[in-house]
Amino acid sequence: MNPSSERIVFTGSGIVCGSGATVSEVWARIESGESSIDKFRWERGRVRRYDWDSSNWPCGIAAEVKEDNRTLVPDRKLHKTISRKDMYGIYASEQAIKGSGVLTCRETMTDASRNSFNDRTGLIVGSGGANYHDDYDFLPLIHEAKGDLTGFGRELSNQVTPMWLLRNLPNNVLCHVGIQWQLKGTNACITNQCASSPMAVAESASAIINGEADRFVAVGHDSVLEPEHMLYYETLGLLSREIPKPFDASRSGTVFGEGGGAIILEKQSDAVERGAEVIGEFLGFGSTCEATGTVELNPTGEGLRRAIEEALENAGLVPSDVGMICAHGNGTKASDLTEGLAIESVFGGNIPPVTAFKWAYGHLIGAAGIVDLIMTLESLKRGIVPGVSSFSEVDSQLADFPVGRTHTKLEGDVALVICRAFGGLNVVLAVRGARR
Repeated sequence: MNPSSERIVFTGSGIVCGSGATVSEVWARIESGESSIDKFRWERGRVRRYDWDSSNWPCGIAAEVKEDNRTLVPDRKLHKTISRKDMYGIYASEQAIKGSGVLTCRETMTDASRNSFNDRTGLIVGSGGANYHDDYDFLPLIHEAKGDLTGFGRELSNQVTPMWLLRNLPNNVLCHVGIQWQLKGTNACITNQCASSPMAVAESASAIINGEADRFVAVGHDSVLEPEHMLYYETLGLLSREIPKPFDASRSGTVFGEGGGAIILEKQSDAVERGAEVIGEFLGFGSTCEATGTVELNPTGEGLRRAIEEALENAGLVPSDVGMICAHGNGTKASDLTEGLAIESVFGGNIPPVTAFKWAYGHLIGAAGIVDLIMTLESLKRGIVPGVSSFSEVDSQLADFPVGRTHTKLEGDVALVICRAFGGLNVVLAVRGARR
């Protein structure tokens, strides 16, 4: 729990995913029950990471970002040294920073005050990390070398651009966002698979509470739309041929999306002083590991139960304070079942309405948690718990689990956002929505 009386609020957000490039665009599609998951579009010559014909791929659907590179990052020179997934994080960060009003505030300051403001502004970025396409530039040369490492080394600089290193640095978004907006405070790059972006939010709030900075930009970005990632998830039996159906009796797996999200956290006193629009409040978080294996899950949901209880305790809440839950809800058999069991074990017969968003814009891996957080804050703002349009019938093992196809009226202003990752990782954020 925050040991001081200083509250941590959200004052700006940015988003880009298959459902749109603004919060309002994404919300409109969710509200209308429209999913952005569609047949994976492969077009020769299209500006992507590789040429890949997925027409005969077992799972040929995904939620792709439609915006072109110049829309995401206008500076064409920068395109040579970053990947497209980096552009998602840079774009979302710019939207959040501008939306928070901190730039306008900074412009009115003296040089000394501005320098202090920059020094006390931090940046933490979450990314899924390992993307296999990073290594694809080497494959033709490896094939040609046929095991001759001397020949491989001799030809390396002729066939692989020296920009390869710059383009594939895991901290590119951290670097370029910090430089562009002169954010000189505490910074970190978290690569912890699906848990990366909610951990970026939790770390940002903790750093403010500990006095390391006055405000933070928390970011998450990722794209795993590449042959190897999809092959490995397919081999593990995790991918679906249809839109995900979280907690549904007929669910068959998840579907990938791509995108990024960013949100500004700052001390409430600072936000009030500069007249910022507050879009929500950070209350607390919980983070646990089940220690069961890379992909194995505790069948009882025990690890997630502990994370939920930690988040409630950290926020000074009891279960009855929670008005809605944004579940991880990835649509896989084991994850949804154990998530449902964990929620039931904490809330008993009084579970608040549950929703999930991966049916709308796919599983964003490293960006999933922060994009879900942004849409949860929008749900709280509007007083609506969105329905899951792909939902049909609840899993019989979850009985009266409160998830459905239609929107429901929100009672209260507190929500939990749940995010899970390989390795048995669980992160839960507790937030309060903006006053309506």
